[in-house]
Formats: sequence, C-alpha cells, structure tokens
Amino acid sequence: MKPSILTHRASVAGVVAIFASLLIVAPAQAHVLKDFGSYSVALGWAVEPTYLGEVNAVQVVVRDQAGKAITDLADGALQVVVSAAGQQSDALQLLNRFDPDTGLGVPGDYEASIIPTIPGDYTFHLTGSIHGTPVDETATSGDSTFDSVVGSTDIEFPAKLPALSDVSTRLDRLDGRISALSDGTFGSTALVVGAGLGGLGLVVGLVALAVALRGRRKTAG
Repeated sequence: MKPSILTHRASVAGVVAIFASLLIVAPAQAHVLKDFGSYSVALGWAVEPTYLGEVNAVQVVVRDQAGKAITDLADGALQVVVSAAGQQSDALQLLNRFDPDTGLGVPGDYEASIIPTIPGDYTFHLTGSIHGTPVDETATSGDSTFDSVVGSTDIEFPAKLPALSDVSTRLDRLDGRISALSDGTFGSTALVVGAGLGGLGLVVGLVALAVALRGRRKTAG
C-alpha cells in the first residue's frame, strides 16, 4: 500500500478520534467533575442556561477511568437533594436516560427532573453508589461549577410573560377581594361586577401563560 494512502487513512482516523472525544466530553461541560474509586462523575444541570420556571434536570454522567460510560446502574442507585433559598427537596432518584436498544440518549447519563422556581444559586447533594463504590458529593452553582438559575425575560418574544411572583401577588389580591365581597364589606353592584371582570381577566392571563410555557417546553424538547 502506498505511503500516501496510509497517511490519508491515518489522518481520517485522527479526525474521527477527535470528534469522538468531543462527543464524550460535551455532557461534562459546565459540570463538577469528581472521581470516586475507579469511576468519574460529572454533576450539573441537563440544560444550560438554566431558566426560571423551565423544565430541567439534575444530570450525572458516569464513566470509568478509561472513559467508558457506565450504563447499567439501577434507577435510584444515585440520588440527589436540591437546595435553594434555605429550602431543600426530597431525595430525587436519578434515572437512566440512555436506551441501549435504540441508542438514543447519552451513554452513562442519569437525570432527576426538576423545575427551578426561584432565581439564584442551587446546591446539589449527590449520594448513592456505583457498583458498590460509595458516592457523596455536594456542589453549588457558580462560575467554576454549573449555572445559577436566571429569569427568561431577555429571551421572551414577542410578549414578556409575567413573573411567577407577580401572578401569586395578583391571586392573593383577588382572593382578598372575593372574601371581602362575601363578608358584605362591599355592597355596590359595580364593585361586584368589577371584581368579577378582574378575576376573569386574571384567569385568561394565566391560561395564556400556561399555553405559552407549554409551547416553549415542547419546542425545547
């Protein structure tokens, strides 16, 4: 075989190897990397940037020291507790997202779905075991770890959606007006009609918000 052909094949093989390595490293970007015995774990968000009110997941990618994905962990072998603003979730089971039958998904990818409902820093406490090797790691979002949660106002188009806190405030006000009306505080028919129309407008707004969020999540999926 001619040397030029060998050189060409070697170059092609090198390019393929580079792309393969990029595919392997990609899920670990913006994640915390930690070794446990003979296994390597990448911990972070499944989707970044991480937006307030959007469906997301805590993601853990597991490989051995040779870079081979560990795809046979049982659901719940790894668990994570999420903390934010002084509150913490129940222990969330990390589920295997790779389907060996179809090849869909990232090999070694385990996720626990969550919707972040406040902006700011989030802490993940990962526990469990990998084939008998104990796992215990705590990491908080930041510049050197994974993204903090931010609002989605900058990317909303064409209309800006109301913040969840604003919706909650309006619901509280409407509830107070309805209670006052039922107690006889307001006797005016005009006030009753006005409160009813205001409530109707709020309901319509909430329905529109729900439709918009669903549409965005389906597009993201």
